[in-house]
Amino acid sequence: MKILVLRFSSIGDIVLTSPVLRCLAQQRSDVEIHFATKAAFADLVMHSPYIHKVHVLGDDLGELISRLKKEGFAEVIDLHHNLRTSRIKRALGVPAHSFPKLNIEKWLLVNFKRDRLPRTHIVDRYMSTVAHLGVKNDGVGLDLFIPPEREIALSTLPETHRSGYTALAIGAAHFTKRLPEHRLIELAGLVEGPFVLIGGREDQAVARAIASAIGGRVFDATGKYDILGSASLIKQACSVIAHDSGAMHIACAFRKTIASIWGNTVPAFGMGPYIPQHPERAYILEVKDLPCRPCSKIGHGHCPKGHFRCMEKQDLRAIANFANA
Repeated sequence: MKILVLRFSSIGDIVLTSPVLRCLAQQRSDVEIHFATKAAFADLVMHSPYIHKVHVLGDDLGELISRLKKEGFAEVIDLHHNLRTSRIKRALGVPAHSFPKLNIEKWLLVNFKRDRLPRTHIVDRYMSTVAHLGVKNDGVGLDLFIPPEREIALSTLPETHRSGYTALAIGAAHFTKRLPEHRLIELAGLVEGPFVLIGGREDQAVARAIASAIGGRVFDATGKYDILGSASLIKQACSVIAHDSGAMHIACAFRKTIASIWGNTVPAFGMGPYIPQHPERAYILEVKDLPCRPCSKIGHGHCPKGHFRCMEKQDLRAIANFANA
């Protein structure tokens, strides 16, 4: 039976689909799994031993649909559940299963601070899409596969970082999910020993400011590596500090000790760090009892209230202590 799994973006969301792929492949030997995603994120699934074929979405959704029609899928597992995936499902005309996005419950929490969200992780909501096939969550956690030739050799790092380092992932998709620059510099000063700054090109200005303030203990990797290269640096770190971001989920896929920093979003949305076999390795840092939080289910380009207390009041010493332990 040929099954198409849909998830077009983003880094963390795609990593969070990995238990579905593993459990489906291991518990149903009659299934051939195909995965459709955007080109920018294809590396996250391209090397999975559980996926038979990856279908890449370019600029033309119609062209992708034409290719998918030729595959003869028996059903679709929709782990994105948006307008584009709805169009694909209509075009293929086969049974399809999607997960509850809980948009109404999230809206109530954001706008009226009425918490009616179930305490169900997104992984288990994803898993509900394959329950009709008799597939159950194996409780192993997340996966991310990096082929040997894509690993970053520690010998290429400064000599000071070859015997261990903390990974500090400074990026996140939205401003209100990131510590401001002055707080990142303060946090970096509290982290013991060498550390590596992880992020994209958009994080390079902040990374330079941190490196300038801290000095030789810093290796700035922002913008220097692709997704799997950055993931390899996270994989080889002694511990990881990250915002609510794709880097946090990548750290969980490698069962790293992870201090996750939460600003305008909340773990109650169901997308907290997921290491079910070692929950003690995940530490959630959030400023509780703020009447304005959460102010969005995704994030903002600025603090709507102007005070940014969800990040300005973070206990940086607690974050550093967890990473340093």
